[in-house]
Amino acid sequence: MILHMVNSLGGWAWWVLGALLIGIEVMAPGSFFIWLGLAAFVVGTVSLVVGPEAAFWGWQIQVFAFAALSLLIAFGGRRLMHRHGWDRSEAPDLNDRGKQLVGKVAVLTQPIAGGNGRARIGDTTWRVAGPDLPEGARVRVTGAKAETLEVEAADG
Repeated sequence: MILHMVNSLGGWAWWVLGALLIGIEVMAPGSFFIWLGLAAFVVGTVSLVVGPEAAFWGWQIQVFAFAALSLLIAFGGRRLMHRHGWDRSEAPDLNDRGKQLVGKVAVLTQPIAGGNGRARIGDTTWRVAGPDLPEGARVRVTGAKAETLEVEAADG
């Protein structure tokens, strides 16, 4: 039944697939399905121009063309987005809490001895690494590696 419907649609079946893929892109944002949708539109346009009578443009060639165009358009599109900076996030540290804390001042809840201690920032205590300092000393976060904050003594 589905094969009969696809055959009856001819080149328009590729346009329907392209519209569905771009619809998926709208519902699940990213930048992947749009390239597949564009490839489907290209194959659909060629299918409509060539017509169903063309022996060289059978369904096997159409599927191969779709797969090849999908790869070419996806790689080309990603390259274009990277070149123009469209793939950069406005908040690159959104899911990296440690990097968000760089520059913040904390108070040591455990002294830094042997390079390791604990400090409170907000309502959380963090493992810290830095120069030996007594409990209660103020430290400034200079970096973050895994779950450990790198700190130095804060001025005043």
